[in-house]
Amino acid sequence: MTDLIVVGAGPAGLTAALYASRAGASVLVLDGGAPGGKMNLTAEIENYPGLITKGPELAYAMYEQCLSFGAQYEYGEVTRIEHHEDHQVVYVGDKTYEARYVFIATGTKERHMGIPHEEEMSGRGVSYCAVCDGPFFKNKDVCVVGGGNSAIEEAIYLSDIVNHVHIIVRRDVLRADQYLVNKLQEKDNIEIHYLKKPHEVKVENQKVVGLIVEDSHTGELSTIEAQGIFPFIGLDPITEFVKDLGIVNEKGYIEVDMNQETKVAGIFAGGDVTDKQLRQVVTAANDGAIAGQYIASLFK
Repeated sequence: MTDLIVVGAGPAGLTAALYASRAGASVLVLDGGAPGGKMNLTAEIENYPGLITKGPELAYAMYEQCLSFGAQYEYGEVTRIEHHEDHQVVYVGDKTYEARYVFIATGTKERHMGIPHEEEMSGRGVSYCAVCDGPFFKNKDVCVVGGGNSAIEEAIYLSDIVNHVHIIVRRDVLRADQYLVNKLQEKDNIEIHYLKKPHEVKVENQKVVGLIVEDSHTGELSTIEAQGIFPFIGLDPITEFVKDLGIVNEKGYIEVDMNQETKVAGIFAGGDVTDKQLRQVVTAANDGAIAGQYIASLFK
């Protein structure tokens, strides 16, 4: 039986695996995506102490360091966790794994706008990752929906690739950090549309040709011509597979104690999937370090 199974290979999961395996525990990391989580979708990480680097580079460095102390990695999406008094059973399709402890670090997924033609045009003009799909829109016009840090970071990134960026903001002010706002103001091909909210993806001949927006005050509709739509309006926790354990709150986030343990003994969680104020690479790594070290101490 494995000592610890880590579900999710983002910064929280990789750090938990690193600390636990370095302390002598046997560790298996399971993830249905590329190691590194959302770091792989981040063009540049500027707020990790002592380091300014590209997201994918930090992701790969964390992954290699994690494996260097003996942790094992397997590709697979966890569909259920079954709690027993002295162990946990983790399901990946038809396969099962057993471990004394489980650390959940599945992170979050992008929230969708919920407007007509969004789903059918996903991957065909509607994208939730500027780093992944930005080059497809070279010299074209795009819309970025949202006024927070993620939206502004992606708009700045896209501005170096596309012809023109339209930022759609529901409120009359940006919520992004002032540092990002200052960088935004240096760009001459970014236009902000305040008090507008997405109403419908405009499609012609099976191609995205614009975004129909609604005035937040008057309800008046207007169309912004664009070939790409990038929504960054929030995130939802990936916790559907553990809701039957009774460890999530009303918003779907997992609640943990000071050791990152849930109210179900032996099941821990950390990173963006937990109920917390700040979701960053550095705070995720913090959660993983706390949990990994604590879990390893339980074997001594």
